[in-house]
Amino acid sequence: MFKGGIGEMLQQASKMRGEMQRIQEELATKTVEGSAGGGMVKVVANGKQQIVSVTIDPSIIKSDNATMIQDLVRAGTNDALKSAQEMVTEEMSKLTGGLGPLADMFKGSQ
Repeated sequence: MFKGGIGEMLQQASKMRGEMQRIQEELATKTVEGSAGGGMVKVVANGKQQIVSVTIDPSIIKSDNATMIQDLVRAGTNDALKSAQEMVTEEMSKLTGGLGPLADMFKGSQ
């Protein structure tokens, strides 16, 4: 009787790993956008937390203010990566939400 319980738990864990892999592959195709300077810099990141694109409004390039542009790119990138992390956390919580402490075992797979 005890063995059946463990066997079932291992099957469920294997199924969860497969579902987690599917979610990670799906997240890689989803994107979020971060911005800074009222939209003068826009940064798109994917669910793998990789930067996909950076768009800079031409009006700030003409300003010859490299420091401001660098700050805006950094802020936009951080905003996009934060949004990507939130998206990943939200998707993973759908899978692990009811597991309590067991959910921590799967967080390292992100």
